[in-house]
Amino acid sequence: MKTVRHEFVEYIPEKLEEGVVYISVSYGTVAHSCCCGCGMEVSTPLSPTDWKLTYDGESISLYPSIGNWNFPCKSHYWITNNKIRWAGQWNNKEIKEGQQQDRFEKAVYYEKKRSTASKEDRKLVEETKEESHVSANGIWGKLKKWLANL
Repeated sequence: MKTVRHEFVEYIPEKLEEGVVYISVSYGTVAHSCCCGCGMEVSTPLSPTDWKLTYDGESISLYPSIGNWNFPCKSHYWITNNKIRWAGQWNNKEIKEGQQQDRFEKAVYYEKKRSTASKEDRKLVEETKEESHVSANGIWGKLKKWLANL
């Protein structure tokens, strides 16, 4: 079974060494040269809707699998505990369905996040209204009202 080694870096190098997975936590990205040997650069962004990186102190794993559908090689593999495990080739229909599923999951994630943010914004507005009502009845609010009536 083919293995890779990993390097934590600030910046992804311009020339990727074959068999090395470069991890930039600062930029939330992982890059490596395609494991099939074609030399294409594979970039896997780390985010809640893209890839997840697991580091156990000795090895790394990426989830989900890496499908290089836009490369001539169309390679498909998993990186688990620094080992390459080849996955089955996907046909064009499977690739299209997988890409649609990815877009759907991203849309659901960001809609949920937007919805949660909207609820938090509404709560903040209500809290601000309550605070301004309380301060309007406090000493400064009474002074402001008295000055306005002069």
